Amino acid sequence: MKHQFTQVKNLTAILVFLVLCLWPEFSLFAQAEVIAMQPAKVNSEKWTLVIHGGAGGPVKGTMTAEAEKEYLNKLDEALQVGSGILSKGGGSLDAVEAVVRFMEDCPLFNAGVGAVLDEEGRAALDAAIMDGKTGMAGAVAGVTCIKNPITAARCVMERSNHVLLIGTGAEKFAKANGLELVEPAYFITPVRLKSWEKWKSTIRPAPDKAPELPTKPDSDNDKHGTVGAVALDQQGNLAAATSTGGMTGKMVGRVGDSPIIGAGTYASNQTCAVSATGHGEYFIRNVVAYDLAAMMKYRGISLEEAGKAIIMDKLVTQQANGGLIAVDRDGNLCMPFNTNAMFRGYVTSNGQHEVAIY
Repeated sequence: MKHQFTQVKNLTAILVFLVLCLWPEFSLFAQAEVIAMQPAKVNSEKWTLVIHGGAGGPVKGTMTAEAEKEYLNKLDEALQVGSGILSKGGGSLDAVEAVVRFMEDCPLFNAGVGAVLDEEGRAALDAAIMDGKTGMAGAVAGVTCIKNPITAARCVMERSNHVLLIGTGAEKFAKANGLELVEPAYFITPVRLKSWEKWKSTIRPAPDKAPELPTKPDSDNDKHGTVGAVALDQQGNLAAATSTGGMTGKMVGRVGDSPIIGAGTYASNQTCAVSATGHGEYFIRNVVAYDLAAMMKYRGISLEEAGKAIIMDKLVTQQANGGLIAVDRDGNLCMPFNTNAMFRGYVTSNGQHEVAIY
C-alpha cells in the first residue's frame, strides 16, 4: 500500500512539473485565440456619412428653383446632424438614428410627418436600423402613432428579443418604453392629402370588383420616397437606418422593403452598410441590401461595382425603379439610382461634401 502511495505521489509531482513548464505556451495560445475573436481596434479619425431622401421625382428642370433649394437645404441640415456626431467620435448607430429622426420630422420627405397615405387615407409607417458591429437589428412596420419610427426600431433592437414588431404590437411596445406617441392625423400634410385624393379619384372599381391597387409606380414623375442613412464611425463600425411611408394608395397591411433586414436595410463591419429606396416589392424579392454585401464578400468586387450591378443592371432588367446608398468599411461610398432623381448627399472626415437631386 505504501509503495502504491509513493507511485501516485511521484506521478502527481511529475504532472505538476509538466504543467508549470508548459503553462506559458498554453496561456499564449489561449490569449491568441481571444485576440483573434475580437474585432480589430481602429485608431483613425476617418468617418463617412451618406443619406438619401428617396428615389424618383420630376425630370430635371421641372421643379421650381425654390423647391430644389428647399430640398437641398434640408439634405444639408441632415448631414450636419450626423456629421456633428461622427466628427466628435460618436457612434455610427447614433448618427444614422439622429439623421433619420431629423428627416422623419421634416414634411418634405416620405417618412414620419409628410408620409404618403394608404388606401384608407392613413399614414402607415415602416422603419429599420442595423448595427454592423454586432449584427443586431430592429424594425417596426405598419405603425400609425409612433412619432419617430426609427427610434422605435432601435428600441426593438436594444430592449426586446425580437427583430420586427408590427402594428398595434409595435405601438404598445413603444408606449411601454416611453417613446413619444402622436395622433395619426399628425403625419398627414396638405400635399400628401392632395396626392391621396388624386389617387383615389382614379380608382373606379366595378360593383363586384375590388379596387385596383398600385403594383408599381405609374411613372417617375412623383417622388415615391424613403429616407435613409449609412455611416462609418471613427471606431470602424458601420450602421444603416431606413424609414418610409411606403406608396400612395398601398393596400392596408402592405409592408415594403425598408423594415426588412437584408432587403432595404443592412449593415456588417465585414463589408458595408446599405439603405435602399424604390419599389419595395422588387427590393424584397432581390434581397437588394444583402445582395450588395454578399457580392463584395463572396465575389470580392468593390462597393461601387456591386451597387451598379444591382441597381443599373439587375433591377433595370426587371423594370424596377429605385436606388440605394452604401458605405464600406474603408469609407468608400456609392449612390446609384435608375430613376429621374434621387435626393441624396454625403460628407466625410476629409472635407468632401455634396447634396444633389439629379
